[in-house]
Amino acid sequence: MSQAQMTSQERVRTAIARKQPDRVPIQDSPWGATVAAWRKQGLPENMSPADFFGYEFAGVGADLSPRFPVQTLSEDDEYITQTTPMGGVRRNHKDFSTTPEVIDCPIKKKDDWLPIRERLMPDRTRVNWEASHKAYEKARKEGKYIAFFAASGYDLLQAYVRSEHLLLFMAEDSEWIKEMIDVTSDLILETVKMMYDEGIHVDGVWLFNDMGYRNNSLFSPEMFESIIGPSDQKRNTWFHEHGMQTILHSCGCVKGLIPSFVKVGFDCLQPLEVKAGMDLKELKPKYGKDIAFFGGINVMLMEDPDDSVIEEEIRTKFAVAKQGGGYLFHSDHSIPVDVSFQKYQFVMDCVRKYGTY
Repeated sequence: MSQAQMTSQERVRTAIARKQPDRVPIQDSPWGATVAAWRKQGLPENMSPADFFGYEFAGVGADLSPRFPVQTLSEDDEYITQTTPMGGVRRNHKDFSTTPEVIDCPIKKKDDWLPIRERLMPDRTRVNWEASHKAYEKARKEGKYIAFFAASGYDLLQAYVRSEHLLLFMAEDSEWIKEMIDVTSDLILETVKMMYDEGIHVDGVWLFNDMGYRNNSLFSPEMFESIIGPSDQKRNTWFHEHGMQTILHSCGCVKGLIPSFVKVGFDCLQPLEVKAGMDLKELKPKYGKDIAFFGGINVMLMEDPDDSVIEEEIRTKFAVAKQGGGYLFHSDHSIPVDVSFQKYQFVMDCVRKYGTY
């Protein structure tokens, strides 16, 4: 039986609470280069994809970096190489349409952490208060679900330490890595507290912490629970006590970590990367009573010229995932430039068609 139409805030909160909303909530992440291509294919110049397609989320954030100056080191017709606020060096395509290449990281040994730690203390200047209040009030008037966005945990540390070194340090000096994770986590928590005290009461906190590769998680559940989990649990407990839901973005195959995510208080898992074996039809029946799922629609199938391919993907996965609530639509990866505006409109038509209750 259909329900009365909900606002985006009501719809998303209901789905993340693993209850049945009026329809499946909608959110997605097209690359900037994709949006530029869509403008040439029919997306109105004065409209964002979020407004055109009715995405449900609005966001606020803060500068949680050590705030090193950004400098351009080199630039050509295709690439730009810059220092980062985290103290590293990255090379990017000039349209920023792909994951950047890591040229250098600031932490190579334990002593390199100390001067960075000194720059990670909470303070009010990390928040653009005027812009944050304006964005918050606008989103509230529009009935959007408002989230605080931040990178966290293992994935955030990859901005400071090369991945292969970080995994080695986790095994050889876990207390040091735990300290880095705790410091960066406390900065997130204290910043959200400051914003809360200023009247910015977000609906949820959406944290980005990629912990998987194609075939498995990058470390064991035991390592997650001993090194990363305590800071997650501390943060999530405060968020829950203040009416905020918790969303975890973690790419790759993280199936084995899902019970640990539940244990430390995450309410929702995103994006469910299909090519890494994150299958909604498997995950929802197994874990759906404990955690909501957000994503899992294979973005690569959106590039197929046969419309029936992506329609079948959405139809069959929605049939399982939306039952009883606890599911939100998102592609399993950012929308690439190869997905045309017309094809994505068809995708959205399917999402609305099969996402009704």
